[in-house]
Amino acid sequence: MFKLLLLCLALLPAFAGAQEDSDWVEYRDAYRQMIWFEKYGKPKQFLQNHFRIRPRDKSVSMDGLRLTLNSKATHLALPLDALGRAVFPFSKAAYDDNAELTVNRKAGQLKSGAWVSIVTRPDGVYAAADLRTACDQLLAYLRYSGEAAGKSCAGVQFSYPKNDGSQVQFHAAGGAVSMLAAKEGPAFTGDVIATFRVFVYRFAALPEAGQIVTSSTPLAIAALLE
Repeated sequence: MFKLLLLCLALLPAFAGAQEDSDWVEYRDAYRQMIWFEKYGKPKQFLQNHFRIRPRDKSVSMDGLRLTLNSKATHLALPLDALGRAVFPFSKAAYDDNAELTVNRKAGQLKSGAWVSIVTRPDGVYAAADLRTACDQLLAYLRYSGEAAGKSCAGVQFSYPKNDGSQVQFHAAGGAVSMLAAKEGPAFTGDVIATFRVFVYRFAALPEAGQIVTSSTPLAIAALLE
């Protein structure tokens, strides 16, 4: 019996290390976060909602990051985009089974939750009025969910990979074209990874009537709330 106890104690560190190789959240907790957007009854046609995984500090690599839904009967890989966003699978069976959402990283390296952003267009053309409406819709939703108090819409931001050569232009109603300047920064405010190529469209800096024209689809469009 004493030898058996010593063996168990010797195995504890190895077992603990194996547990730390991944992080997880309860599916039910994630479901409760994601369902807010689904039940939101105000206009949201320009918005999209994802389940997002993001690092707590910039030393944590996103390369090879995988998200899996694990239940008694199912092991489903959930593809992540370049910003750690996944389409959330609403599943009664997973909810009833209290499934887990698992990532292949050590516990505490990442944070997760619902993430609302502006829908991209495949043709790359965005009416200025639509972008203003999209920003207003996102702000209204964040206020509904208890965030963004005291903020207002200042513009939107288009994000691309660091070495992407895409261009973003503003086409005024009268025909004048203005190039938006690219800079390095985070895709979303508060992100620790700040190496994306971003274009900021500030509403006050350009005419109200016009279009934003992008040469390729951005990774994301974020609202600038200030």
